Amino acid sequence: MKGRMRSSVQHVFASAIIGLALAANCAPAISQQATPSAIPAESFFKLPQFDGARFSPDGKSIAMLLKGKNDRIALAVLEVGKLQPEIIANYEDKDVKSFHWVNNERLVYDLTDHQFKEVQRFFGPGLYGVNKDRTKRTRLVTHKFSGKYMVVSGSALPWYTFFLDVTHDNTSPDVFVAQAAEAGSDHYLLYRLNTITGNTEPVMAPGKVTKWLIDKSGTPRVVQTIDGPTLSILYNDPKTHAWRTLTSSEWSKHDTIDPVFFSPEGDLYVTARNGKDMRDLYRFDLEKNTLDPAPVIALKGYDFNGHFSFSAAQKKVLGLDYEMSTPASVWFDPAITEKQKKLDALLPYTVNHMAFPDSGSTQIALVHSTSDVDPGIWQLFDFDSGKFTRLGISQPDINPALMSPKEMVHFTTRDDMSIPAYLTLPKSGNGKNLPMVVLVHGGPYLRGGHWSWNPQVQFLASRGYAVLEPEFRGSTGYGQKLFAAGMKQWGLGMQDDIADATKWAISKGYADPQRICIAGASYGGYATLMGLIKNPELYRCGIDWVGVTDINLLYDHWSDLPDEWKWYGMPALIGDQQKDAAQLKATSPLENADKLKLPLLMAYGKKDHRVPIEHGYKFYDAVKANNPDVEWLEYAEEGHGFKLLKNNVDFWSHVEKFLAKHTAPK
Repeated sequence: MKGRMRSSVQHVFASAIIGLALAANCAPAISQQATPSAIPAESFFKLPQFDGARFSPDGKSIAMLLKGKNDRIALAVLEVGKLQPEIIANYEDKDVKSFHWVNNERLVYDLTDHQFKEVQRFFGPGLYGVNKDRTKRTRLVTHKFSGKYMVVSGSALPWYTFFLDVTHDNTSPDVFVAQAAEAGSDHYLLYRLNTITGNTEPVMAPGKVTKWLIDKSGTPRVVQTIDGPTLSILYNDPKTHAWRTLTSSEWSKHDTIDPVFFSPEGDLYVTARNGKDMRDLYRFDLEKNTLDPAPVIALKGYDFNGHFSFSAAQKKVLGLDYEMSTPASVWFDPAITEKQKKLDALLPYTVNHMAFPDSGSTQIALVHSTSDVDPGIWQLFDFDSGKFTRLGISQPDINPALMSPKEMVHFTTRDDMSIPAYLTLPKSGNGKNLPMVVLVHGGPYLRGGHWSWNPQVQFLASRGYAVLEPEFRGSTGYGQKLFAAGMKQWGLGMQDDIADATKWAISKGYADPQRICIAGASYGGYATLMGLIKNPELYRCGIDWVGVTDINLLYDHWSDLPDEWKWYGMPALIGDQQKDAAQLKATSPLENADKLKLPLLMAYGKKDHRVPIEHGYKFYDAVKANNPDVEWLEYAEEGHGFKLLKNNVDFWSHVEKFLAKHTAPK
């Protein structure tokens, strides 16, 4: 099986790249009734009109999220073979956020508010159960903040309870929910919840559990626990009906084994480095208590990041979705592999993800197609008739023909590291000597860029800007070497990588060296400020939103970061407040605010719990004393990132004017 899987991965990925190349070279001419620059900002930042679809386990129904009354996202069900979906959940003041099939008749869903108003604020997503015929609707989890953590009781569970998994029993109305153990904690208690009666059954936790894996018989089978700096994986052994430890390691080192999937066959799949640079996918031998010698899948140059497709009826894994420079899929059933080839031949310009019902039928697939220029479309495809049935389009206001293509590039740093970046060149330009925005991702310990439609990137490209998204050291997804090189490198090596990426774009002729702006949110906001302070010769201006302005404030001010991260993660990855005090001061934008003389746009949300607005206030007060060209925007309803359409339109309209003013040819 492993040999077939690895060869299939190579073949499928090669096919995906060939398909994308053909799409780029052979795409049909499309009549353009507008130019990219004429697309209003609102079109980029509107919420999706259609946001997901999923088969019922038996494949006879499809649940989906779509725009309902009052411009609210509703939950609807379409019986396969019929033309009109039936809306089963639509609220006047809330939007359906996500949903799951419990069995063939029943679903659960939670809520959010995309049109947030202060008087309508609710704290948690809640959880509701409803049958597909709209009967037996039950509120299972409340939205309201209780003011304290409490024992499960009453007719609804407290707001800090969240859906985890179904029981994989199509006759059962039960689901599993995880409940935060205490305020600010990422440790979760587990309950089995009856979605009709609301009754709960607690599951004994073998320690402070940060991750639960439920097997396909509905049994909690694997957990990840944390005890101080130690991360452990425990297995509920069916032979002894007791938990036993599989592995333990120091979690802040990022060389841990991470459980990702427990298969219908009873196999545990994990990601691990196993002494190598990249994190690969392995089967963990539960009898020998060790990794299999060879990985199930290894992606050259990339850590494994993907999802499993499986058939509950056939009790086997069908395939994997994974991501390299672009997304791709591999199927272990030759018949499904041929179906993927047929589908890709019909839709050559997109990456096409197929989903099948748990029943095992593969005659009809639910197809989600996306690309760097296409936000996404959902369709049903009948392999017997060869016909598509369109279910919905994510962003109907966006014409893919007017969007700008994105590609992965690599640049070499001053210390000879090869680092990836995504480059988007505006469709309307000639690709040379362009004004450019260096867009720095947040985190920073995550993969920032993806080959997908991005409203921020496409908005900037539509206004004529090249956009460069560097995966600087400390980023994840590209191996341990790149990640580890970022330890304690805020404002140092990480900042140098961003500068080197900028110089690379200049050397290649993409960017006009006199018209480059640096921008980013959260850590990206920090890097923006440090870029203007450390490399004023490279940039004409900067845009910081919800950015960290002083590392010590992350320690000293309350935020929603878990205590373990503050105690063990931040000292190891960012810096120790006592041992590294001099470095933290030297790399603090706040401590160096007097050195920032370039034009700056700052924007913050007043309800930000990750980077509290005090970061913005303190820096704005300090920088404006010596810099008259600083603009301040504050959004009362927003938190760590802007969600409301009106605020996104306002912010990006300010960005457009700011860039036009400061990157115009001199």
